[in-house]
Amino acid sequence: MLRKLLWAGLGIIIVLPIVGGLMVIKLFQFEAMEVAGAQQLMPPEPVNVVEVREASWQSSIAAVGSVVAVQGTLIRTEAEGIVRDIAFEAGSRVKAGEQLVRLDVDIEQAQLREAQAAAALARLSFRRGQQLRKSQSISQGELDSLEANMKQANAQVDFFRALINKKTLRAPFAGRLGIRHISVGQFLDKGSPVVSLQSLDPVYVEFSLPQQRLGELSEGLQVTVSSDAYPEQPFTGRVTAFNPEIDPVTRSVRVQATLANLDGRLRPGMFVSVDMLAARSETVLLIPVTAVQHGSYGDAVFVVEEGEQGQDGGPPLVVRQQLVRLGARRGDFVVVTEGVAVGEQVVSTGVFKLRPGMAVVIDNRLAPDFKLEPRPDNT
Repeated sequence: MLRKLLWAGLGIIIVLPIVGGLMVIKLFQFEAMEVAGAQQLMPPEPVNVVEVREASWQSSIAAVGSVVAVQGTLIRTEAEGIVRDIAFEAGSRVKAGEQLVRLDVDIEQAQLREAQAAAALARLSFRRGQQLRKSQSISQGELDSLEANMKQANAQVDFFRALINKKTLRAPFAGRLGIRHISVGQFLDKGSPVVSLQSLDPVYVEFSLPQQRLGELSEGLQVTVSSDAYPEQPFTGRVTAFNPEIDPVTRSVRVQATLANLDGRLRPGMFVSVDMLAARSETVLLIPVTAVQHGSYGDAVFVVEEGEQGQDGGPPLVVRQQLVRLGARRGDFVVVTEGVAVGEQVVSTGVFKLRPGMAVVIDNRLAPDFKLEPRPDNT
């Protein structure tokens, strides 16, 4: 037993110096690795940058409006009668003056022939009266009566012609027809609805602005319209008119804009959102929208500036995270009301991969071309 204890003690005495030596070696290795890691520098991150610049900016005014046809009507009958012919298809386009519906005119045509015969007799009687008057065979009063009878007969002819014309309905202007409300053989009273006709190019968009905006309103201002029916397609136009008076109930002014609508996507009665550029302009600071990093703490940008002097003697470029306050947005740019100054350089893209104090190098070879009014090739 004693011998085993002696051997165990001898083993411990031999192992302890070896373990202690290994631990000292490892400590020196860890310390050396820490020093090397501290001295090792990550290569700078290439970034696109833009310079904060001033620009003359027209503020925009948001509103809601409705699409109104420049010309639009529900065509109705002007006389009663039975439908004999329908010359249009629902939903088709028609030209101005094109025939749409013809009502039965058999009775009116017979009455017209009777009136024409009476008018011919009246004209003949008047001419004979003129000859008799020259020979003093009749009085001037009798001649005047014959002339009145002739005019009355001619008026009766014009009446039946007008009545026949009213029984042929024609398109009052070019446009697109809606759903028809009639059928062949149907008897229609005067004023019965036939079909809706709307002119779709151009169209009006009407909206209201509060009276406080009256000083910013003028004809010719650009208007951008969007609809939930076409969320990816904005429509542009110009303010063409507005009421000279203020609504005494709502204290607002009614504005009308005219928009091209070649493909007929905007339809009368459609609800739209309106963004109108104000007449007055102001000087603002602009940065690209992609330069902004959104977070729970607020909006921020990365400003590129010179860091501390490095071992090679040159100051490296580093990024500083700067909180900003944003304003209106237009195109690829957004207004900065607080946080940056003119001439400062901010990272324009890829801000999600940056952190404060990171070394960077400016490389604008693949920088996008930011515009206030971008026009993508596929729109």
